[in-house]
Amino acid sequence: MATFLYRLGRLSFRRRVLVSTVWAVVLVALGIGALTLSGSLSSSVTIPGTESQRAADQLAERFPQAAAGGGTARVVVAAPPGHTVVDEQGKAAVEAVVAKLKAAPKVAAVADPYQLGAIAPERHDVALVQVSYAIKGFELTDAERQALLDSAAPARQAGYQVEFGGDAVQGVPATDATEGIGVAIAAVVLIITFGSLVAAGIPLLTALIGVGIGMAGVMLASGFLELNSNTPVLALMIGLAVGIDYALFIVSRYRHELAEGRDPEEAAGRATGTAGSAVVFAGLTVIIALAGLTVVGIPFLGEMGVAAAITVAIAVLIALTLLPAVLGFAGRRVAGGRIRLRRKPSARTHGERWARFVARYRIPVLVLALAGLAVVALPAASMQLGLPNDSTAAPDSTQRKAYDLVSRSFGEGANGPLVVVVDTSASRNPEEAVKQATESLALPDVAVVSPPKTNPVTATTLLTVIPKSGPGSTQTEDLVSAIRDRGAALHDRTGAQLMVTGQTAANIDVSAKLADAMLPYLALIVGLAFILLMLVFRSVVVPLKATLGFLGSVIATFGAVVAVFQWGWLTDLLGVKTTGPIMSMLPILLIGVLFGLAMDYQVFLVTRMREEHVHGADPQEAMVTGFRHGSRVVVAAALIMISVFAGFVLAESSLIQSIGFALAFGVLVDAFVVRMTIVPAVMSLLGRGAWWLPKWLGRILPNVDVEGEKLTKHLDEDRGDGGRELVGAGPRR
Repeated sequence: MATFLYRLGRLSFRRRVLVSTVWAVVLVALGIGALTLSGSLSSSVTIPGTESQRAADQLAERFPQAAAGGGTARVVVAAPPGHTVVDEQGKAAVEAVVAKLKAAPKVAAVADPYQLGAIAPERHDVALVQVSYAIKGFELTDAERQALLDSAAPARQAGYQVEFGGDAVQGVPATDATEGIGVAIAAVVLIITFGSLVAAGIPLLTALIGVGIGMAGVMLASGFLELNSNTPVLALMIGLAVGIDYALFIVSRYRHELAEGRDPEEAAGRATGTAGSAVVFAGLTVIIALAGLTVVGIPFLGEMGVAAAITVAIAVLIALTLLPAVLGFAGRRVAGGRIRLRRKPSARTHGERWARFVARYRIPVLVLALAGLAVVALPAASMQLGLPNDSTAAPDSTQRKAYDLVSRSFGEGANGPLVVVVDTSASRNPEEAVKQATESLALPDVAVVSPPKTNPVTATTLLTVIPKSGPGSTQTEDLVSAIRDRGAALHDRTGAQLMVTGQTAANIDVSAKLADAMLPYLALIVGLAFILLMLVFRSVVVPLKATLGFLGSVIATFGAVVAVFQWGWLTDLLGVKTTGPIMSMLPILLIGVLFGLAMDYQVFLVTRMREEHVHGADPQEAMVTGFRHGSRVVVAAALIMISVFAGFVLAESSLIQSIGFALAFGVLVDAFVVRMTIVPAVMSLLGRGAWWLPKWLGRILPNVDVEGEKLTKHLDEDRGDGGRELVGAGPRR
């Protein structure tokens, strides 16, 4: 592989105009396609095959007039002090809102609060208007969503408070200027690392091109596929971070080769052949982890994983082709124009000092690092999973205000009604079956059961259940389970089938599915990556140590996420507006992304140790020398990733905030505690044993030469035989 990448690097260097033009054409073509063919992104979270989804599909087919599968909105009208919504003025204000809602586009039904009795029972100061849409909430355009919000105008002009909740109100989360702070910090880190504006600018340029291509591809695909609204955000987050890191690794090696006296073309070839090999395998671990999300049976996570994996693949291809081409334009200027930030650079000395300190005190260092991880991981034992609802919205948002008004006036359960579907097509006595179904809903946590609505043609009955507890509580989750248990008994007695759906039940089903998928997914990616790392390092111990270190990182990250987003620690400092259960998709998403990124650092750091080892260095010196060469790049790469991810903590979406924080903290722990501390301590402790590989396994495994040992040997031999080259005798640059 190293030889092939060496040739590719030199070819891209020589044909830099052609290579740059091809990538520019790809970027422009996908950009035009994204602008003209992109579609809407989905904010819904559903999993085919769950009971809630089967019930929703059945309602859409047999009871379309109920609009059960469409978007919903809760419009809350609150009277000013001294007034009610049942007096003449209040009733006029509410009816004006209802009239505007009925005239709003895509509205299928508006429930009049006076007919349903949806008036605050004691003070009569709040009216609740339920709105059903003919299409899903995420399919609403900005104009249609604005028409919903504009319905409040008559009541607000009369002095009444009007707030909106439900999925029809939610827009698509978008990135804004705050995420650019991470890129700015990354630029500063690159300047400090290289001491050169040219060298610092190249990784940023190629990473932005790669992210632009990946994002344009995602938006183009949205015109043909239903993609989750967080898909482009994850692709942007991961693609930007790895794109900068991969380019950083190769540019750093290129500068090293120039310092060794190579001409620019040869330096580009050797940098691509050696550092590029590590980039390929680091990228493969990330791609495996992200693409593995497709096998857990959760479509929206699979879409997010595939989109991010494709963006990572693009970042790898750009690092191997466009980057050498850009180096061809820059030439030796990458090594020149140094910005002296300090009189005497000592980064290598610091790296060597730290490695020797860790080697000398490896047992105490190892114990302290592991104890620190264990302490940070403690809150993870209290992790509660759930999906976002209006209770987790920002305190000053209309969704949160609507939730609080409804909770105060009607109870928390009114924010998350359950929809019970009774199919009596196989029942001998449908009326008796519906009666028994209604009676079976008399449970302690049920506040209200609406009168049944029956479509006799399709033998389908619809009941609405208002729980006493909120939509994100464990009591409501237990209530859904209890109703389903009684549904099984009802089927045995009458032949009728009872199913529970609605947004609350769907969220419960999705959370359960995600929790069940976590361990199989973890086993899958760890197993595949273990095999891949055995190929890279030709060792059993190093991959085992790498995966165990990752488990420590991810559990510690779970603990930090619980402390901040569930317990509320440091929320003011980090700008987190609400706390509550951890997003159900976060743990499995974090496992996939963080595993790939953690293996990046493992490959970047330990391949240099192995390179020294295969060239005959003593195990201790191989560790110290490899650490000295690799630590500076790993530190810079980690700081860049942390900066990019931390920028997303400033986003408006709580999911994006939690993903950004989790990835930033996970990279911090994995890079500085696991890879920069535990890894050298364990490598020093194991000595030659770190590179143990059974002989029979060594004969089976192919030698991929990720360190470039064969490449270096061939090049040295060729130079000794009169200057022959592995690639054609192109002109020197």
